[in-house]
Amino acid sequence: MSTKPVLVASDAHLGSAPPEREAAFLAWLAGTPDLASQLILNGDLFDFWFEYLWGTTRGYDRVLDILRDIVAAGVPVTLMGGNHDWWGGRYLRDEVGVEFLQDPVVRTFAGRKTLLAHGDGLRAGDLGYRVLKVVLRGGLTRFAFGLLPPALGDRVAQGVSQTKHRWDGPTEEDRAKARGLEEWAVARMQAEPGLDLVILSHTHIPLLREVAPQRWYLNPGDWVHHATYAVLAEGEAPRIVNWEEES
Repeated sequence: MSTKPVLVASDAHLGSAPPEREAAFLAWLAGTPDLASQLILNGDLFDFWFEYLWGTTRGYDRVLDILRDIVAAGVPVTLMGGNHDWWGGRYLRDEVGVEFLQDPVVRTFAGRKTLLAHGDGLRAGDLGYRVLKVVLRGGLTRFAFGLLPPALGDRVAQGVSQTKHRWDGPTEEDRAKARGLEEWAVARMQAEPGLDLVILSHTHIPLLREVAPQRWYLNPGDWVHHATYAVLAEGEAPRIVNWEEES
């Protein structure tokens, strides 16, 4: 009997994406226990997520229930924090049951040594963002923001979200960012010959490139516009699937 593949998705931006896209993503997600041996959600599952002193970001009961069901079905779920939902923690790990990561990791997926990262702040030219990220993710900032009532904190975050400009597809600026991340990934693979696969997200643009024989750079795309995900199966090349074409 063949082993089920690892499925990789990212950038659903639940809470901000168009309702039909959210519905499509949740339908796909609910079906993954029948399809996957492991599920990787590589950042920005939520358009915003924070675990406050008085509770968590509201409005995500449906997806949290689906994630609990997937874990209960015996399918491990790895959720990488993205630039919109890096502020997860104990609730996601202990109450939902997912593995929640906040930093890039090197793991073996489907027999390939893989670098997994959301991708924000990695490309050349992101120095200003990297400085801002240190401030936004600092202990003092997290403590102060965590004291806010969840409704107020969520409202502040919604006011600064820029996801809606991506509803109509990638801009030329988005494509430039995608090229920058691809360059970073290729350079990393050249520097580390033992890496078989680099998975980045963040740009919302699906891409699969064979950098060298049997060595790949992968961006699974997004669910705001493309409704794509990636399939990793042992002994096979990675592939990107469009859910709308398959359903």
